[in-house]
Amino acid sequence: MPQNTEKMAQLRDLYWKKVRRFTATLIVVWFVSTFGVIFFARELSKITVFGWPLSFYMAAQGLTFIYLLILVLYVKRMRRLDQIMKGDSQDGQ
Repeated sequence: MPQNTEKMAQLRDLYWKKVRRFTATLIVVWFVSTFGVIFFARELSKITVFGWPLSFYMAAQGLTFIYLLILVLYVKRMRRLDQIMKGDSQDGQ
């Protein structure tokens, strides 16, 4: 029984390590995309998309799509990790 508890603790630690790493990656993507558009707005305004400056387009719509993509990726990854963790915990019981 102690060996099973030790295995569960290792699985839990691995799970949280993956969750923290993935969350940190998504936060970096969020920060870089948001800060990049704001910081390079003047340079991006020289590029046009459908007649609009790229900086305006990214601020109005592009970043919203990136944020939604981040949410979708997070939900899919967390569901997969939760299913893996749930399956491993049921195998041990």
